[in-house]
Amino acid sequence: MSGAMIEIKDVNKVFKNTSGSETVALEHVSLDVGEGEFLSLLGPSGCGKTTLLRILADLLAPTSGRVTIKDKTPKDVRLLREFGIVFQNPVLFDWRTVRKNICLPLEIMKKSKQEQKVRADKMLELVGLEEYADYYPAQLSGGMQQRVGIARALAIQPQLLLMDEPFSALDEFTREKLNEDLLRIWRNTNKTVIFVTHNISESVFLSDRVCVLSPHPGRLSAIIDVDLPRPRRADMRGTPEFAALVAKIRNSFEGDLA
Repeated sequence: MSGAMIEIKDVNKVFKNTSGSETVALEHVSLDVGEGEFLSLLGPSGCGKTTLLRILADLLAPTSGRVTIKDKTPKDVRLLREFGIVFQNPVLFDWRTVRKNICLPLEIMKKSKQEQKVRADKMLELVGLEEYADYYPAQLSGGMQQRVGIARALAIQPQLLLMDEPFSALDEFTREKLNEDLLRIWRNTNKTVIFVTHNISESVFLSDRVCVLSPHPGRLSAIIDVDLPRPRRADMRGTPEFAALVAKIRNSFEGDLA
């Protein structure tokens, strides 16, 4: 990490319900994220972690408070296409091949056919799907589809990668393999990553820091440094150090994780 890339200052988000009542999704959240950092937002459903990610992506506006990314507003960053986003569902177009799905944002940016192909091929190599470039999404496993989603997000060469529970719908074996793949991609691209999850073990394995959000209202209850060595290996999950971090995070949560 080298300096703060993202500054979140006293952010609050209140949703008005149709009945006229209000729901406080986020309350007084302040956080700095370093350039090149891998940071996880951890918590159960309803704690505001996805709301915070959507504020960073300029999909929602905070009710109050301030967010800057490289001294720019989230709207400026979105318009400059300086972040990529990966959702829980990869949202691929069934009628487009893997390569064509990856090229879609490049087509919107009016990049030349040659540049689209060069970037798509580079991304296919990065996510290990070179042999599947001409396949369609229905011919891929769930894990492979999510890799296409990651490749598409990275194709625009963003500084920041926002990931909203991208592996939560996958089986445990596929999920752990994609955790390792994601760390390899992160090392090779030097992106800043904000990763939303409700899985404690996943957050420890991936992150430099874990930010624990507690619900009702959503607030930042703890920030835990993950001091495990990198590169991370699958066998680290069975070590006492890993278990101690999982326990520390669980104990830092203000409420019931179940």
